Amino acid sequence: MGTMPEGKLIINMSVPIMISMLIQALYNVVDSWFVSMLNTDAFAAVTLAFPIQMLMISVGTGTGVGINSLISRRLGERKFKEANASAENGIFLSILSGIIFALFGIFFAEQFIASFTDNPDVIKMGKEYLEICTVFSFGMFVQICMERIMQATGNSFYNMIVQGLGAIINIVLDPIFIFGLFGVPKMGVAGAAIATVIGQIIAMIAGLYVNIKKNDKISINMFKFRPNFRAIAEIYIVGIPAIIMQSISSVLTIGLNKILMNFSQSAVSVYGAYFKLQNFIFMPVFGLTNGMIPIVGYNYGAKYKDRIVRTVKIGVMISVSIMFLGMLLFQLLPAKLLLIFNADSEMLEIGTPALRIISISFMFAGVSIVLSSVFQAIGKAYYSLIISVIRQLIVILPVAYFMARFLGLSFVWTAFPIAEFIALILSTIMYVTVYKKYIKNL
Repeated sequence: MGTMPEGKLIINMSVPIMISMLIQALYNVVDSWFVSMLNTDAFAAVTLAFPIQMLMISVGTGTGVGINSLISRRLGERKFKEANASAENGIFLSILSGIIFALFGIFFAEQFIASFTDNPDVIKMGKEYLEICTVFSFGMFVQICMERIMQATGNSFYNMIVQGLGAIINIVLDPIFIFGLFGVPKMGVAGAAIATVIGQIIAMIAGLYVNIKKNDKISINMFKFRPNFRAIAEIYIVGIPAIIMQSISSVLTIGLNKILMNFSQSAVSVYGAYFKLQNFIFMPVFGLTNGMIPIVGYNYGAKYKDRIVRTVKIGVMISVSIMFLGMLLFQLLPAKLLLIFNADSEMLEIGTPALRIISISFMFAGVSIVLSSVFQAIGKAYYSLIISVIRQLIVILPVAYFMARFLGLSFVWTAFPIAEFIALILSTIMYVTVYKKYIKNL
């Protein structure tokens, strides 16, 4: 972390994570593709349940960012006992999160889906899907925690194996459980949820094994565990802003679904399809930043200023390059991308210009995502939170509402490039401020 050339280190740390996240994005698309083969109501049900899945991912990933940042900083400071305590308390918080979401699924899943539609078939399928995903969400939460511990300790290869294992199991089980192959009863949308949670639980078990048996940078012993409230507080100092920042995406999706449902169910399905497709572009960038966070965090703890600056420059160049390729894909092949989800003529008519307009924002986002990860790595995650709140709640939702009310559906999508351009300006200003205040004099 402190000696390898930054470019080589970023590649070693990030490429395995990027590959595993691409596999993760693939299984999200495959999952939706199989569901869309059932009927349009099934795809709509999964789309309406998706904000709660996003919220779960936000809580797990946000907590994981706090764990990752704290462990890497403690290792950089050579405080190994405190690094161990961070890992153990991270597992505790992950299990607690799973319990909370399980209770939500048991008592409120149906009410949540019914708040968007009065279609009884959509409500029934959405409730089944959401209940299964939430009740067994402990697998996802602990899996994410295990991945972040591996990332913080430089074990990106094992991280790729664990995440890829869960995704591949999900992809294999999806058609078996959805359509009833090899003697398994046909379970439809519920089968997609069951395949998802089985993949997550197996990945969780694999992650626990790797961290307990193979990770020599960390020692985990939950049998002697006692909550360490100082470690929990430090995890959440970084984690809560990251949770809120990513949870805002759920609020944004709920709000946009409400706006788009005023036009048609197809408009909602277009947004759902876009969200699945953009994962192929954004997941590699998130993999890049997940690899960068422990590098920046370690070198911040070790007071190696020049290594931090070089890491950020290389990260921005890689991120913008990925986003440029993604923009080209969305500009040139929007209809073919939508046909992955068996899009009908109405969905193609709405979705083709939508994908082209939204993708204009990708390169702006490539810079701001990297800079936000730097704020998280050095324990100043509230800067990332401010950018996220402004981008999604103060710009995207109001602009989308205004466009929907006064100019029509085709203008709703312009909210995305407008918001990302503003986020780019803000993140650049904040990075300069953070550099002068916290990094320059290391």
